[in-house]
Amino acid sequence: MYRGRSVAIVIPAYNEEGFVGDVIETVPDYADRVYVVDDCSTDGTWEEIRRHARRVNESASVAVADGGVQTDRRVVPIQHEENRGVGGAIKTGYERAREDEIEITAVMGGDGQMDPELLDRLLDPIVEDRADYVKGNRLLDAEDREEMPTFRLIGNGILSVLTKIASGYWKLGDPQNGYTAISLDALEAAPIEDMYEYYGYCNDLMVKLNAYELRVADVPVPSRYDDEESHISYREYIPKVSGMLLSNFIWRLRVKYLARDFNPLVFLYALGAAGSLAGIVRSLRNVASGGDDESRSSGLPIVLLGALSLVLAMIFDMQANEELEERDFE
Repeated sequence: MYRGRSVAIVIPAYNEEGFVGDVIETVPDYADRVYVVDDCSTDGTWEEIRRHARRVNESASVAVADGGVQTDRRVVPIQHEENRGVGGAIKTGYERAREDEIEITAVMGGDGQMDPELLDRLLDPIVEDRADYVKGNRLLDAEDREEMPTFRLIGNGILSVLTKIASGYWKLGDPQNGYTAISLDALEAAPIEDMYEYYGYCNDLMVKLNAYELRVADVPVPSRYDDEESHISYREYIPKVSGMLLSNFIWRLRVKYLARDFNPLVFLYALGAAGSLAGIVRSLRNVASGGDDESRSSGLPIVLLGALSLVLAMIFDMQANEELEERDFE
């Protein structure tokens, strides 16, 4: 228990035999359940999970009145029969935590990048009813930004902008950070069953949380970059996540501003997108046909009107979601 709340930790692991054991051994003592999900690893990850789970559970065993021993089931090993992706592994853990009615569920990677001593930073906003979902942010502190590899920093910045637009959480950054905590209420409210199972699961979840008016907070949490090996293929990752975010953006507007409530900013977004596209197409056609300077620029006013509509829609979207986001700079 942590400050009177039951806590679970989901540890997704894929080919992490050299790291997952240490992660299991160092989870905070206040965690009531630890769901360690092996996503059909091809190395010795599953054996490591079972060995360390057995050791931790046996060390927490207690004697009972009849002279026997009651083994604690604090660490729960789970194995996927087929590889589903890190999002799929986390989804499995979320569903188990929801079934067990755990009040707060955190996620810690099986690669050892997330410092367990900082977990309380993620739990406090939920315990204090300031947020329904809390995520780490490696970009809030200048020193943390300097420690992040350059290629990660650039990619993170691009995806941060795209995720702000898609999710409606305009103040929050570092959407790729997987060190998170979520309340039971949020797990029951958001469509977790439909959560994206590739590495863009964290971006996808933020969109779902916003559509259902759930509060999200950012807290400063640095990562540790050691000898772990990334399983991300950026050639596949960037196109997949970008396409997913576009689809999710349209879904969020439909669910949040048309189905569950109504907000005319949807029409500003639609008008802006249509106007900008029409203006660009018109200008390109005039250039291709060899028209004069006046005809070549005839599409510019339409593009500008479209851009203005998009900017206004974003401003109204920011205002509509302002109370759903919080940043903690402590």
